[in-house]
This record gives sequence, C-alpha cells and structure tokens, in this order.
Amino acid sequence: MTSDLRRQLILGAAKRCFARNGFAGTTTKSVAAAAAISEGLLFKHFPSKAVLYAEILAEECQADPDLAHLLGQEPSTATLVELVKGMVRHFLGVAEGPDEEEAQRLRLMTTSHLDDGEFARLLYAKVGDLIGPVFIASLDRAVGAGDASRIGSDPLNLFWFAHHTLLMAALSRIPAVPCLSYGNAPDLERQLCEFLLRGIGLHEAALTSHLSSGRSSDPARQTAAEGA
Repeated sequence: MTSDLRRQLILGAAKRCFARNGFAGTTTKSVAAAAAISEGLLFKHFPSKAVLYAEILAEECQADPDLAHLLGQEPSTATLVELVKGMVRHFLGVAEGPDEEEAQRLRLMTTSHLDDGEFARLLYAKVGDLIGPVFIASLDRAVGAGDASRIGSDPLNLFWFAHHTLLMAALSRIPAVPCLSYGNAPDLERQLCEFLLRGIGLHEAALTSHLSSGRSSDPARQTAAEGA
C-alpha cells in the first residue's frame, strides 16, 4: 500500500473514531486499531492526535463548496467583504446553532490556548495557508481601488485580529446562559461586519455599498476552522 493510501486509511478511521467518541475520548491507539495498523505506523504519518484532528478539520474546510467557490474568486473588495461576512456568520452560527460538535471544536481550540497550544498552532497554520492569501490579495486590491486604507505592515495580522474577535464573541455566547448578551442586538451580524471591516481599513462608502449588495454565499463553515 502506498504512503498516500495508508494516510487516507488512517484519516478515514480517525474520522469514525472522532465522530463516535469526540476528541477527548479518542486515542491514537484506538485510531490505529480502527485502521488495522500499529500505533507506531500511525505516528509515522501523524505524530500526535492533535495533528490528526487538525488534518481532518482542514480537509473538511477544503471540501466545503461555498468556501471553495469564494477562494476561487478574483481578489477584490467584494471578495474581501464576503470573506468577512462568512467568518461572522460561521462564528455566530456556532454560538447560536444546535451543532454541538462545532461548539466542542470551539471549546477545544480555546482549551488549547490554555494548555500546550499544539492544536491551536496547527489549526491557525492551516487556516492561514488556506484563507490568508485570498484575504491579503483582496485587501491589496481594495487599497488599490481606493476602497480601503493600508493599516500596518503585515496585512495577515488584520485577518487574525478579525478571527480572534469573532472567536471571543462566539465563546461568550456558548454557555446555556451566555456570558454576555451584546444587548440581544437584532443586527449583531451587520454590526460585527462593520466593526471588522472598518478595523481592516475599509472606507465607509465601500463598506455600505458591499454590505448592502454582497454575494449570498456563506463561505466560512470552517474557517474554520475557522476555527473552529
């Protein structure tokens, strides 16, 4: 069996284990058993459980048709706005929706920051590689078109500032009794979009125009990885 086939076999077995037992309840030993290989052979492909889980989440992001569609668009102000809108919808959806698996992923991401950080580092790297180039190119186009101002010397930082803002906003709403209600604002999605887009340098005229007439796709169920 080729290395690529073995890798896919392990990922398939891991997906079943994680789906059945969650991250905490899954061990590399159980994944190896499900894949009918030794734990040592599993470690040759995936050196830790966190690496294995992050790889599965990255594959899910890459397979998402809405995200794939957006990442295939020409970099532009409109693409930048839709990317931010998709991130906002994703994180608000995790906090408000019934998908407990997504909520658990968000908790896992947060716990990683307070532990050794391995899982968070892995996921940030994968999300940055996947979405970062489109964000940077679209922001450059927006600046070139006069729709945005350049802020700072590292545009990828602006993406992470937006991501971290949304991560914390979602976390505050995860408990059955939210830590913070944001006043139950009915326009929370738009308010967050405006806050983030202004923060990354978008001008008011472009912000108003694109938020009122943007595309309808919802690209960031992942950003996931996003992140979740």
